[in-house]
Amino acid sequence: MKPAVDVLYRDLEASPALNEIISKKLEKLNRYSDQIIHSRVVLDTPHNHKHKGKQFRASIEIDIKGHPIAVAQDNESIHVAVRDAFITAERKVKQIAARQRTLQ
Repeated sequence: MKPAVDVLYRDLEASPALNEIISKKLEKLNRYSDQIIHSRVVLDTPHNHKHKGKQFRASIEIDIKGHPIAVAQDNESIHVAVRDAFITAERKVKQIAARQRTLQ
């Protein structure tokens, strides 16, 4: 069973290419843990600083049975922010899956 996935765009146009990347990365996370119940990815532009330029934020919330994960990454490129957020989320999912294996 595939977990439910929500992808939200705030102050950005929805991108089919980003949706494809996100779905592939979420499928990869599902290989590490079959306990994922729900995933939510929020892509937005939170900062409007003149001296930094345009910043993008990728926020990922993953509900694993008993262990919610929340990750956020900011970058000038939305693609880099998504990549970095999923790298961090993957590391956390692997840690939780390893902990659950040792408890069994």
